[in-house]
Amino acid sequence: MGVNGKLIVSMEVKCEGHSVYDIFHINTHLIPNITPSKIKHFEIHEGVIGKVGLVASEIYNEDGREKFMKHIIEATDPQKKTGTWKVIEGDLLELYNSFIISISIEDQWTTWTFVYEKKTEDTPEPLAFMGVVIDITKDVEGHLLKK
Repeated sequence: MGVNGKLIVSMEVKCEGHSVYDIFHINTHLIPNITPSKIKHFEIHEGVIGKVGLVASEIYNEDGREKFMKHIIEATDPQKKTGTWKVIEGDLLELYNSFIISISIEDQWTTWTFVYEKKTEDTPEPLAFMGVVIDITKDVEGHLLKK
């Protein structure tokens, strides 16, 4: 059994929380256009956009390297502006036995939470991937502020 970990970051965004939620849950397909330096490709494999059970994948850039991730929406609540994805394939699962990504948005605060199980004690914390998520969130904020 690996070592469990949790990494949380909260960041203030200068736009409406529902707009941020909509980008990450309803208009996810727009993210490669909003942040092409971080997300190269987004594809829906099955399910309905914004609904539990949606399976999607993306090719993203982490520290100059192209990475792949496939995930499924496990929970979403538009009223509370929360969502949870479980990683089911990709580079993260080379280092972690399991990896869950959650978002919650309250007023102008966006909080990302990673819950994971490392394969070994020596596995690093997913700080580089959190950096990718922070950069994407900043790019989404910039996009929404231009509107």
